[in-house]
Amino acid sequence: MIITVNLGEQSYDIVLERGALGKASTLLNLERKVLVVTDSGVPKQYAETVASQCKNAYIVTIEQGEKSKCFDNYTMLLKELLKNSFTRTDAVCAVGGGVVGDLAGFVASSYMRGIDFYNIPTTFLSQVDSSIGGKVAIDFEDVKNIVGAFYQPKKVIIDPDVLKTLDKRQLSAGIAESIKMALTFDSELFEILEKTSDFEKDADVIIERSLKIKRDVVEKDPKEKNLRRVLNYGHTIGHAIESENELGQLLHGECVALGMIPMSSESVVERLIPVLEKYSLPTKVKADPDTLISYVFHDKKMSGDEITVIFCENVGSFEMRKIKATDIRKYIDGGILK
Repeated sequence: MIITVNLGEQSYDIVLERGALGKASTLLNLERKVLVVTDSGVPKQYAETVASQCKNAYIVTIEQGEKSKCFDNYTMLLKELLKNSFTRTDAVCAVGGGVVGDLAGFVASSYMRGIDFYNIPTTFLSQVDSSIGGKVAIDFEDVKNIVGAFYQPKKVIIDPDVLKTLDKRQLSAGIAESIKMALTFDSELFEILEKTSDFEKDADVIIERSLKIKRDVVEKDPKEKNLRRVLNYGHTIGHAIESENELGQLLHGECVALGMIPMSSESVVERLIPVLEKYSLPTKVKADPDTLISYVFHDKKMSGDEITVIFCENVGSFEMRKIKATDIRKYIDGGILK
């Protein structure tokens, strides 16, 4: 299946197909130098499968985890491109989850003012969310994604077969992003997530519906001026939890799951909590509310002393609310703290 993201000159295709990884050379222009970026948590054969189809490939493996989305790795990858004389006609290809995609994409966006970038997501989270839309970034001073750019990939390949090697916790963290999109845009998708007894069988349709939601939003608002902010549902408090979570006990999707709860009405929470529990996602967290508020103040959605948050009053819909950043305490205290 081909899902096209229509953005004028920056349009690109998402290829959703089982077995697509093994025929990357027929889907991508690999007849050039390609920097293949992956991480230590991704099975080696995925990056090697892509590299074997390139005319001239260089594989770089970073350590798994959010801490790798940093300036040190950003400059290391730039040095790798320079050392191997990459030019504007060459490419960077991410093979991994959101950390790999964000980092590799930001490197591609800034090397020689931009070279081609391909994204091959290997986690459920990156397949349904972070691999498309063109948001690339690194973290700085413990603030997530504070340094980055909007830079669209040339193509995205999504092969659901790679999920067979994904551990259950990583899979659940990705499902949180589909829950997020279902709650705000697609009540039927939420029902599928509620009722399915065979997730592996239903994975393709869940990925497809999630991708189409994000595609439609990105087409209408490529640079997050208005509608695209809805995709941050659960992220305002979720990012704060993730930033405060210094030892990395929680995954990104787990933090988003927690962040959705305070931003939902009681009737939505009654349906949301059982779904989060079904997929082994957390509903409580031990965190200092004052520290969380301090991270909210650094949120990119801040405007003066106000922040726009997304609230779900009814499944399949959303509200944008402008609130004082100091009032976020009411939401943080809204049932998720242990």
